[in-house]
Amino acid sequence: MRTGSFARLVCGRRTKWVVLALWIVVLVFAGSVAGKLGSVEKNDNASWLPGDAEATQVADLQKQFSPDDIVPAILVYERIGGITPADQQKAAADARAIAAVPGVTGQVAGPFPAEDKAALQVIAPIKVDADGWDKIADVVGQIKTISGTGENGLSIHLTGPAGVAADSASAFEGIDGTLLYTTLVVVAIILLITYRSPVLWLLPIITAGVALTSAQAVIYLLAKHAGLVVNAQSAGILTVLVFGAGTDYALLLVARYREELRRHPDRHEAMMFALHRAGPAIIASAATVAIGMSCLMLAEVNATSGLGPVAALGIVVGLLAMMTLLPALLVICGRWLFWPVRPRYGSPEPTATGLWARMGAWIARRPRTVWVTTAVALGAMALGLLQLNANGLSQQDTFTKEQPSLAGLEVLGRHFPAGQDDPVVVIAGSGQQDAVRSAFAAVPGISEVGDPEIRNGLVRLEGTLRSAPDSQAAEDTVTAVRAAVHPIAGADAKVGGTTAMTLDINEANKHDNRLIIPLVLLVVLAILALLLRALVAPVILIATVVLSFAAALGVSALVFRHVFGFGGEDTAFPLFVFVFLVALGIDYNIFLMTRVREEAREHGTHRGAVIGLAATGGVITSAGIVLAGTFAALGSLPLVAFAEIGFAVAFGVLLDTLIVRSVLVTALNLDVGRWMWWPSALTRHDPAADVPAPRRPTADRPAADHSGAGHSASDDPVAGRPA
Repeated sequence: MRTGSFARLVCGRRTKWVVLALWIVVLVFAGSVAGKLGSVEKNDNASWLPGDAEATQVADLQKQFSPDDIVPAILVYERIGGITPADQQKAAADARAIAAVPGVTGQVAGPFPAEDKAALQVIAPIKVDADGWDKIADVVGQIKTISGTGENGLSIHLTGPAGVAADSASAFEGIDGTLLYTTLVVVAIILLITYRSPVLWLLPIITAGVALTSAQAVIYLLAKHAGLVVNAQSAGILTVLVFGAGTDYALLLVARYREELRRHPDRHEAMMFALHRAGPAIIASAATVAIGMSCLMLAEVNATSGLGPVAALGIVVGLLAMMTLLPALLVICGRWLFWPVRPRYGSPEPTATGLWARMGAWIARRPRTVWVTTAVALGAMALGLLQLNANGLSQQDTFTKEQPSLAGLEVLGRHFPAGQDDPVVVIAGSGQQDAVRSAFAAVPGISEVGDPEIRNGLVRLEGTLRSAPDSQAAEDTVTAVRAAVHPIAGADAKVGGTTAMTLDINEANKHDNRLIIPLVLLVVLAILALLLRALVAPVILIATVVLSFAAALGVSALVFRHVFGFGGEDTAFPLFVFVFLVALGIDYNIFLMTRVREEAREHGTHRGAVIGLAATGGVITSAGIVLAGTFAALGSLPLVAFAEIGFAVAFGVLLDTLIVRSVLVTALNLDVGRWMWWPSALTRHDPAADVPAPRRPTADRPAADHSGAGHSASDDPVAGRPA
């Protein structure tokens, strides 16, 4: 369907009511389904691990030895002066009471005394079934109620994998509500400042809310009936993406609609022109984001690959709402929405003499000096990459706030062997158990190997690490164990456990970085080439994208290390930041360059670049602030990985909108000139040579139509219609 026909369909005098009615029907259905999304989230290990990694295979094989997924909760009783008989009696009584807690399975072990006689340890195995990862915090809470926190000099801590999982569940528990309300407040404030209208800001918010509810409903149905994998991470990022990107599209459409209201007395006609002219850029932007996010499906890490289709679906639904529901609402409500600054027919266009028009004139004086200076400054920011430590986060570095389970781990490490409760697991053929066990025990980082357990022709061995399970030394030990047992048993020997899972996830993330980052660049380059019908401009724009990404990552690394005091970055951090910054940040390239190309066809590249900046500078800045604000909302969660992604993307988007798009790209447009459009016809002929200089607007004559001057009947959806 051509853009003109689509515009008439969406905002016609009668059809606008049909569009509104259809969305009301969709909302009624989606509202009853969207709330169920949490019930189909999968937050177990399998939904996060690389699908074919060795540790994942061990997790599957272990079901032959124990049909239940068991996670140990560890109670640590500590008394500085030494454990007393009364402390031992309490720990034993707690162990008996904990054994009766629903969800605790098998034998509750302990209490075991530490060698220094200053601590006791009780281990409670918790069964994790299909829904158990969501319920593990409840079981841990009941165990805490039984044990208490200690008194009279005895301190009691609940830690271990179950304790850490419970704290993680608590952090993710408010992800949907916290992110939604934080995002709503941020977007509402920014839109109020942008529009300076007490009413207009409500329509993008309402439309984004409808889009989010609809997207959640679609994703729920696909997860329920088509096997789509959704976890807390992808569900949370969905909220940010739909509100952030959707509001960006709304800002661009409303800005163009406001321009057209000054040129057309009828608001239906104005919206048709706005959709016809802004629609291709919005659609191209959304397609870029959706395709870029879809590239994540190629990731080895299940959590990353699952995010791809969830994010892409959110963008597509958001685009559909902003291109249909929002125009219908705007036309239904009329010009009064813009009060107190209503765009009257025939009034001058304020962007022609605004801040960005003056900025364009300043850049035009010395464009080469401007872009070289800007590029050097961005390159200096990128030097902060030397501080980047994207090798994974230890458990102690996972949260932004102190967590009870991590405090317990410190106590546990003071009194008991570091890897005692989180062993390395080796599974091999039972016929090779002696040789495998000997090789396993001979690895320097393993302190001891337990007795073998044999089931269905397989042997299962557990080895105690000398180092903390989340340390680099422990990962090196896992690598050494694999090097020791694989030559003996070949592919039949598998090495797993928590440390092995972390190692495999980190390796898979590094693989995903190498594969997906270049792929997204190629996708974006192809879309820009098709949209701009040129090759030089897309290559230059991609170069600015890479430079902007490197600068944002460099500054973020310095801030994480020297301001926030974070211990490092997750191995998936560069990939997530890149995909969000490039896929979403390319929107601003598209918004700017499609307008510059439109103006260049009428006024030539030099003047087109200045007019394009003047017309889009304000809306791009507003859109960038909204998107930065929504990603900054990720910092409201007590998780370092989310806080780092939120800060880096927010800073990168602001850098992109305020400096890269507005200054660097405009200066390059002015310096490179018509060769930006090679090999299109704009390279061979400069329209400015055939067009007289525009007259200065006067009080009785509107300013020149920089948005669509010179449009013909064949280009416009409503050409020839009476006003």
